[in-house]
Amino acid sequence: MSTMNISLPESLKAFVDEQVSGRGYGTSSEYVRELIRHDQDRQRLRGLLLEGASSPAAGPADSGYFEGLRERARSRTTG
Repeated sequence: MSTMNISLPESLKAFVDEQVSGRGYGTSSEYVRELIRHDQDRQRLRGLLLEGASSPAAGPADSGYFEGLRERARSRTTG
């Protein structure tokens, strides 16, 4: 695992320390790693949303569309 050193103003360092102790992280590194993972997930989701928004519409999202989704969900939980 690589090491990265960061400098924080005292107010941010105090905030990180509070998060570590109050939310059950073992170290400040664990907290920062989780923040980075959340940001990666957010960026991945944003990319998927932009990709979907720029793709052509597959058809109307009417009651038939949603019923089809329900059927697919039911078939996955029963089989």
